[in-house]
Amino acid sequence: MFGDLSDRLDGIFKKLRGHGRLSEGNIKDALKEVRRALLEADVNYKVAKKFIAGVEAESLGEKVLSSVTPGQMIIKIVHGRLVSLLGGQSREMAYNPRGLTIWMMVGLQGSGKTTACAKLALRTKRAGRKPLLVAADVYRPAAKDQLKILGKPLDILAYSTGPDPVTIATSAVEFAKENEYDLLILDTAGRLHINEELMDELRRLQAAVKPTEIMLVADAMTGQDAVKSAEEFNKAVGIDGVMLTKIDGDARGGAALSILAVTGKPIKFVGTGEKPSDLEVFHPDRMASRILGMGDVVSLVEKAQAAVDAEKAAKLEERLRKAEFTFEDFYDQLQQVKKMGSLESILGMIPGVGKALKGLPVDDHALVRIEAMIQSMTPGERSNPSIISGSRRKRIARGSGNSIQDVNKLIKQFGEMQKMVKKIGRLGPKALTRMKFPL
Repeated sequence: MFGDLSDRLDGIFKKLRGHGRLSEGNIKDALKEVRRALLEADVNYKVAKKFIAGVEAESLGEKVLSSVTPGQMIIKIVHGRLVSLLGGQSREMAYNPRGLTIWMMVGLQGSGKTTACAKLALRTKRAGRKPLLVAADVYRPAAKDQLKILGKPLDILAYSTGPDPVTIATSAVEFAKENEYDLLILDTAGRLHINEELMDELRRLQAAVKPTEIMLVADAMTGQDAVKSAEEFNKAVGIDGVMLTKIDGDARGGAALSILAVTGKPIKFVGTGEKPSDLEVFHPDRMASRILGMGDVVSLVEKAQAAVDAEKAAKLEERLRKAEFTFEDFYDQLQQVKKMGSLESILGMIPGVGKALKGLPVDDHALVRIEAMIQSMTPGERSNPSIISGSRRKRIARGSGNSIQDVNKLIKQFGEMQKMVKKIGRLGPKALTRMKFPL
């Protein structure tokens, strides 16, 4: 997300930083380019105009013009304005402190609403809640079945008893209270476009169950159409927030930069992939840093902490103290890295690395090939790679679908890694504290 905009802004600010001193003319020219970049990123015209006016007013002050590094000062101003435009701070969903919490999910058909319900349910379950999914979409073929299929591997029940949406929702509320559920997530029907019939049904559901929050699920890839639908849903039922889905496929990001300014409602979550765990709280400050190519170390650390198995990490640390590191250890580390997401997304959170690798292919399949080679080894070969002779390398190559050259390269790189581990082991426990996260 924001890939194209980040590239454009990087080029604009690089020119600004190239000037030792900045004039009013330099700044206005640069901000014209920023405005054009925002519009090309599909940001709402009025939002872009207001944003540039605010940056310009702040940038033309004497403090900036007389600064030793005016280019950096302007970037700081743009960052602050972006944070404000995106909402200022992250917002979580509200809970009912005196009983059953009900979240009603609304949105157009195809926005990813049903999947979003399952993602929210998993997130709340991991936080200690007892969620109940409710399939109130009686129009889309197999909508109820989809919610049940999504909930089953998560061990989350999907309720769907009743002939119509209002009956399903009200009976689900009673079922939830009787069975001590503390959260009900209501999946409503979408339409291909906004119409009065859809809104009327949502208003009836709203009156029947009185939801604690109404969340709009919008497809980030639809750009300003997502903003328009947010505006219409807000007028009709009064949404409390927005979840943007499919942001991993949206390079422009105009919807994210426009929704709050147009509707007054914050983005609370973003869907970053297809897996049930691919849901993140929307942090305006972190997103602004990503847009300006500053990385997002905090999110990277949070991903690492969520992915790392504490017990395995402790065992690995003990082995490293003894200067021991095998292919089994390496394989375990690969599994934990994979939980953090794609290599491109991980590298993009490291300041400077995303820019440095721009345009270069980041091959996630490389990890799959390495896994296949390790899995083709015997337990003895994994624990003692020195016994892997030429004939064994041929067998590993055949078994994993790779070339002998690939196997040779892996074993050579692993040998270098083992040497590094032995050096760190000799440096003592303090050096090992740097190796808490996946290699």
